[in-house]
Amino acid sequence: MLSPALDETTVSGLVADATAAPSMHNTQPWRFHYTPDSRTLALSADLDRALPYSDPTLTGLHMGCGAALLNLRVAAVHQGLRPVTTLLPDPRDPSLLATVRLESAATAAEAQADAQDEAQAEARDDGLGSLHPAIHDRHTSREPFTDQELPEEVRCALAGAARREGAELAFLIGPHLQFVLDLIQDAEGYSRMAPGREAELRQWTWDAKSDSPADGVPDYAFGPRKRAGRAPARDFAGAGAVSGRPVADFEDRPHLALLSTPEDGPADWLRAGQAMERVLLLATRHGVSGAPATQALEHPELRWLLRDPVSGTGHVQMVLRLGYGPRGPRTPRRPIRDVLTIGD
Repeated sequence: MLSPALDETTVSGLVADATAAPSMHNTQPWRFHYTPDSRTLALSADLDRALPYSDPTLTGLHMGCGAALLNLRVAAVHQGLRPVTTLLPDPRDPSLLATVRLESAATAAEAQADAQDEAQAEARDDGLGSLHPAIHDRHTSREPFTDQELPEEVRCALAGAARREGAELAFLIGPHLQFVLDLIQDAEGYSRMAPGREAELRQWTWDAKSDSPADGVPDYAFGPRKRAGRAPARDFAGAGAVSGRPVADFEDRPHLALLSTPEDGPADWLRAGQAMERVLLLATRHGVSGAPATQALEHPELRWLLRDPVSGTGHVQMVLRLGYGPRGPRTPRRPIRDVLTIGD
């Protein structure tokens, strides 16, 4: 027997948590539909928010939606629900990315047992519930980080988080790190020379003093202009300038990690997005800030160059810059009424 339908307030809260996820240029390319009878939330791609220049393969769009899906799973577990997720449930509709059936919590006896055994409860929800406080604390940081090393136990924990979602997270060292840093720098230079990419960047950035949209990257979230340092710091000002924007030195020993999947299709991109968000949420719980460095990934012909030169395996889906430093400011989110519909 199906459980009673969830009330609209609960569903809206779940979607609000889901949409706190990061997405390329903060486009928020997702739509949700809740069907009360089956207690199912459907996640679809909003292709009107695609980035044809920066994300021609739609990999980034899928990863952003995957990140929202991970947040939804975390929020559901936090609410005492069991999310049953199906990726790409309808081959006839590739824009339907996932469905999440929200099953009721365990019986009262099981709930009581969980309360008595916190470790057992943690194992049952696969650690997702403990990540909920980080959903609204996590913000992309484009600020300088310190050169402080990430402890080995933190690196191992973040790699484990990625593996739970079917991906691999590998921290870069030595010549491979330098090669990836150079590749990112070259890729950003290529993008600045492409009028279409510059126009797309201007479309999704705005001046907080005169504009107030619910998406895109506001100038207060650009971070300072880099004066020195090896860290890959994307300049969202593009070829323009922001009055009064500070200049800063970034870290000389940046911590970069590659997030990879065994295969390279839409389902893999969704898994990678979930893995990315799980890593970022756990990093936030450990006091580690993060930011994507997608410049090289935005050029499909450069993606394969990012791979480990020794193993040469896997498909790199994301480059993450991690470290100790400011978390970054909160960026706007679209109203729930614009991304959620409820009905049969």
